[in-house]
Amino acid sequence: MGERGAGRSRAERRRGARPSRLTVLGRTAATGVCCLSLVGGGASWFTYQSLVNGASTSDALSRTQKNGPPKLDNSVNLLLIGLDSRKDMDGNDLPPEVVSQELHAGASSKVGGYNTNSLILMHIPPGGKAKAQAVSIPRDDYVMTYNGDGSRQGMHKVKEAYGIAKSAAEAGLKAKGFKGAALEQQSREAGREATLATVQKFLDVHIDHFAEVNLIGFYDVAKAIGPIDVCLKKATKDPAMKGQGSGADFHKGINTLATPAQALAFVRQRHNLTNGDFDRTHRQQAFITSAMIALKKKGIISDLGKVRRLLEVVKKDIVIDDQWNLLDFAQQAPNLTGGNVVYNTLPVKALTDVNVPGEGKQSVNEVDVEQVRKTVKALFNNKGSDSSPKPSATPEKPAPATVDVYNASGLSGRAEATAKSLVAAGYAKGAVGTRAKGGKTQVLYGTGADKAGEQIAAKLNAGRATASSMIPAGHVQVILGTGFTPPTTGPTPAPSSSPRLVFQGPEVDGGGIPCVD
Repeated sequence: MGERGAGRSRAERRRGARPSRLTVLGRTAATGVCCLSLVGGGASWFTYQSLVNGASTSDALSRTQKNGPPKLDNSVNLLLIGLDSRKDMDGNDLPPEVVSQELHAGASSKVGGYNTNSLILMHIPPGGKAKAQAVSIPRDDYVMTYNGDGSRQGMHKVKEAYGIAKSAAEAGLKAKGFKGAALEQQSREAGREATLATVQKFLDVHIDHFAEVNLIGFYDVAKAIGPIDVCLKKATKDPAMKGQGSGADFHKGINTLATPAQALAFVRQRHNLTNGDFDRTHRQQAFITSAMIALKKKGIISDLGKVRRLLEVVKKDIVIDDQWNLLDFAQQAPNLTGGNVVYNTLPVKALTDVNVPGEGKQSVNEVDVEQVRKTVKALFNNKGSDSSPKPSATPEKPAPATVDVYNASGLSGRAEATAKSLVAAGYAKGAVGTRAKGGKTQVLYGTGADKAGEQIAAKLNAGRATASSMIPAGHVQVILGTGFTPPTTGPTPAPSSSPRLVFQGPEVDGGGIPCVD
């Protein structure tokens, strides 16, 4: 492996060049759509574009694009990488008082290793009309991982591709005389290449740009921005005990994250959550939205001076690809303002255990690769901003399923009325109960109940039905949201011929402060 481009800044390569007015506008627009991604077990902020001057750049993307899928149109696919490392860019341990005492993220520099605990692929359609779509890749998805040259590493969790490649590259680099900071930077390039190659092959999509940040990046930016409001559907706690808990202690409703420690606790918690890691992924998505609202509310996005001061804080923690073109991106940036981003989590087929040679028994996410690819392709098709299936006028025979209905509308009798309507339409009656008030109406389905889920979502005008590994096989779960009105009895309308989009849990809409578990 030859020398890589990490550590070189664009400012160094273009020393003396004064940015044009359009370039400055491009930076401002991009800062207005900062994507802040929190890594689980660490956390990280991605201000992906505005950090060009002074940020470290990498040529890993140009190497992996050679063996990746072709670029199909003028849209932009941006991969946000949250690296769960307790080391800085030069391989030095992060300050222990920050890692263990303030962030409750473990005392050892070896905790987290070089896992990419947050991977979010954002698709920005051309033209500025359709909403941008962002998908989170669950970190424990068990897939074929690759090195940057396209060679296979083997079956591993998707988060491990980076660390495997980095470790393998170190011996060769040491033989060439690399050591210290240079060794760290060059071996990380191998990790980036592996992550990019793995995601491209797993999802079968072309990646145009990427941004990578580690744990200390979250700490610096959370400290610089200040309090951020988030919303939870119920109270929750996750006491910090010897680095195993996040320190989360939140009440139901709006919570103000006043410190970096509280912000990390919000996105890192996975204990005492109904859906574990998947709920934590939704926390990450919700935090991105809430952080954007805080940036706007505090006038940071619209004030170039404040933007620059913020970037001075975080640029040392961020690596971006060296292909970024400010002028091109300025045309795409409007898609990401005003809440025009929708976040989803890619589907998992089952939670299972596998025996990994040299590592023993591992708990992993089993995935249907073809299903994932079809879902991403349908979501990224650029044919419109609304991907929810639409009902047609032609009645359709109800697919077999048992329907559980829970009332979170705050209006009495809604669950019974809805269950009665669905039974009359031909579905089997399951559980009927009450949930805490709040949120939108959701339709979730278990294994074998996908067709029924689609039908019921169409009948209830509930948007898209989503798969959930937490729902029993053959069951559809309906959660009635605020102000829900039950439908009249009658035949179920047939969904349209639009492709069925399958996700892990409900979407997180970037249009306001979303309430999550």
